[in-house]
Amino acid sequence: MKWKKYTIETTTAAEDFMSSMLIDLGIEGIEIEDNIPLTKEDQADMFIDFLPELPPDEGKSHVSFYIEDDGKDQSEILKKVKIGLEELRDTVDVGSGMILSSETEDLDWINNWKKFFSSFTIENILIKPTWEDVKPEDKDKFMIEIDPGISFGTGKHETTQLCIRQLIKYIKDGHPKVLDVGCGSGILSIVALKLGASEVVGTDLDADCMISTHENMKVNHLDEKLGTFYVGNLIDDVDLQKQVGTEEYDIVVANILADVIIPMAPVIPDRLRKGGYFITSGIIDFKEDEVRDAIEKTGLKVIEINHQGEWVNITAQKL
Repeated sequence: MKWKKYTIETTTAAEDFMSSMLIDLGIEGIEIEDNIPLTKEDQADMFIDFLPELPPDEGKSHVSFYIEDDGKDQSEILKKVKIGLEELRDTVDVGSGMILSSETEDLDWINNWKKFFSSFTIENILIKPTWEDVKPEDKDKFMIEIDPGISFGTGKHETTQLCIRQLIKYIKDGHPKVLDVGCGSGILSIVALKLGASEVVGTDLDADCMISTHENMKVNHLDEKLGTFYVGNLIDDVDLQKQVGTEEYDIVVANILADVIIPMAPVIPDRLRKGGYFITSGIIDFKEDEVRDAIEKTGLKVIEINHQGEWVNITAQKL
């Protein structure tokens, strides 16, 4: 469908007021563009290694909203927006308040991202999106189907591939119990079960990941009893640590980011059985030494380091 995009030239001081006013009018598709630098708290919450380079913040903001272009007259809703703008002037500096209009392409906003995710292989494993048919040449491959849905994780990122290769390597004998920290869409949990893990336990900060993980387990015909998943932060949530258990896992896998792995490292040895492996990635190359030091300080022995592009996998063992 086509959409009309309307952009209000305003100030950073007014953008929250502006958003609230638009929501009150029943407009839900709202986008804010400004050059306000992220705070340290924001950076910590987002767990990001790279910050975008923004122009100087001059207090300017653009608040855009979208209305379906169904051929109907939109003058009435625009009139209400203009009235709302004028009313806000008594409360905050709204800047020029000029409204610019444009027409978007004909896009499926919910599903358009899917064109960037297609089937690929990691060694002998075919990872396929649920909406794509199996190619004739792939019918005999070891297949895993994934729909990331509302959570992160298609498996195509270098960090996920690094973890999958390590799971292939270390789930080769027996039926290990695996803890997947930051499970996302559940791809590493599903790979572990498909490779022969007896059971997986997963944790994630985002409750939506639980939905995606359970749905992906069903798609892959895995018994839900084989996976238990919790919402929470393993770093400092003592109750979650108790729920997950002590010295129960042959493998702990964590595909997160360096700034999360470092504070999380001290709680990993207590999760592992003697001889168990800690497989981790999400580590940008210039933080390799820092993460390695943090892992070694816990008493784990680093036994393997692998690189793919600018990303690093560190695998350690509890001796």
